[in-house]
Amino acid sequence: MSATLPVTEPQPASPAQRPANSKKKILLIAIGGVLVLGAVAWGARWWTVGRFIESTDDAYLQADGMTVAPKVSGYIAEVYVGDNQSVKAGDPLVRLDSRQYQAALDQANASIAARQADIERGEAELAQQQSNIAQARAQLDGATSNEAYAAGQVKRYEPLAATGAETSERVAELRNSQRQASATRAADAAALESAQRQLATTRASIDQARAQLTAATASARQSQLDMGDTVVRSPIAGRVGDRSVRIGQFAQPGSRFMTIVPVQDVYLTANFKETQIGMMRIGQPVKLRVDALPGADLHGTVESFSPGTGSQFALLPAQNATGNFTKIVQRVPVRIHLDVGAETRKVLLPGMSVNVDVDTRGARETEQRIERENDRG
Repeated sequence: MSATLPVTEPQPASPAQRPANSKKKILLIAIGGVLVLGAVAWGARWWTVGRFIESTDDAYLQADGMTVAPKVSGYIAEVYVGDNQSVKAGDPLVRLDSRQYQAALDQANASIAARQADIERGEAELAQQQSNIAQARAQLDGATSNEAYAAGQVKRYEPLAATGAETSERVAELRNSQRQASATRAADAAALESAQRQLATTRASIDQARAQLTAATASARQSQLDMGDTVVRSPIAGRVGDRSVRIGQFAQPGSRFMTIVPVQDVYLTANFKETQIGMMRIGQPVKLRVDALPGADLHGTVESFSPGTGSQFALLPAQNATGNFTKIVQRVPVRIHLDVGAETRKVLLPGMSVNVDVDTRGARETEQRIERENDRG
């Protein structure tokens, strides 16, 4: 005989439970509506703005720092700056021992004085030689006159001696006087020629002294430059970093002393994937979030694009034509100008990490033109 179980009928909800269920339904409907509105708003913003924003966290602040190195060798005598000190362009940083360069400069100046004295002596000798030439020419003129007079006497007395009106001894004396006058004239002519040739020699000596003076002057200028280079100055304004110079150490030309970092001219380099830069253009606005300034939104603009991907400028560029190939998305360095104030720049330092958002909405017309060109093709 089977047992019969009693059937329990559902009890109607009490009046107190009905308002509670209605409130839950209304709350759920309200929450659902808020979620739907939020999703619609998010979708609308993504469609109008979000899909045009290109982001990356592969971005770092940079500055074009300059390495400070000496142009001459020597022992370090003084170091004028300390670590992290701010300097201006032209400020002295390090002084090398300059005694050997001062000695070389003094020697060059002495050589200049000696060459100038050689020139003055040569010019005096030139003036004296010109006087000697004038004297020799005058003597030659006198000797020529004497020779002509002696020749005239011989010519006049020879007919007389032939007729017996004058003795032959007298004619012989006159002929001897003529030969002596001719010899004197020849000697004076040789003396004049020698004096004229000596004039050219003196002028050559003066030219040589002037050439030596030019060489001594160049040597003095080089010594003066070396003297000036013993004081190493800052090439740009910035802050001292990576200082390794110490008093007493010996420095060779080109050895690194320190680095001057122009922290006031810091800029941003963001490495975007090649799939992100299609619509990027110079001048587009950029929003920045620096890790060192949490919660602060900075702004900038796209300044320039690298002429190639980062792999193209690597020390060992990839050779994709050999071996197995695996495609890797390349990154393109994009330089971004920071639109920030002076106080903010005091906090920004090269090497800091940054999150970057580039608004490419300004390139929609370019995108449309590209699509039209593709459709026509």
